[in-house]
Amino acid sequence: MILVIGDTHIPDRAEWLPDEIVEFLKDKKFDIVICTGDLTSEKVLNYLKSLGRHFYVVEGNMDYLSLPRNQIIELEELKIGVIHGHGIYPRGDKKKLLKIAEDMKVDVLISGHTHYPDVYFDDNKNILLLNPGSATGAWGGGGGSMIPSFMILRVKGRSVDIHLYELKERLELKSFSFNLR
Repeated sequence: MILVIGDTHIPDRAEWLPDEIVEFLKDKKFDIVICTGDLTSEKVLNYLKSLGRHFYVVEGNMDYLSLPRNQIIELEELKIGVIHGHGIYPRGDKKKLLKIAEDMKVDVLISGHTHYPDVYFDDNKNILLLNPGSATGAWGGGGGSMIPSFMILRVKGRSVDIHLYELKERLELKSFSFNLR
């Protein structure tokens, strides 16, 4: 089980993760935690590290921690790339994200920066693009949903099950499944 989370902007734009999300995550045992950056504090970095056996994080444009610009994770039969996504204009542009995924030679590209959750599969290129949105619902400088969100993934072979959680009145779940060729 993989937690995908990012764009917390703590303490600059939010005090902490919403209580409902902290409560939901507290008893989960994640194999991997992936953070898309803009956590903006070491306290958040240490908290996210504590949630999983393995931890991958990339530097966001608001981070002043020493973090890598990108990561590639080999999991089951997939290669998963992780970037923050700043420097892509317009924000979240799928053609540019697909090009980055091709350049990184990954099957799945996880990015943040838009503060808007997104699941997109390009059938022609056989590439899955994921964005968990902002875990605090913080304002993103260029918009965003303003709704706290994160993802939980399950990978088996070349199949990916995605559970997107958004905190509206309560945590709401949207599920997606993809089999990459």
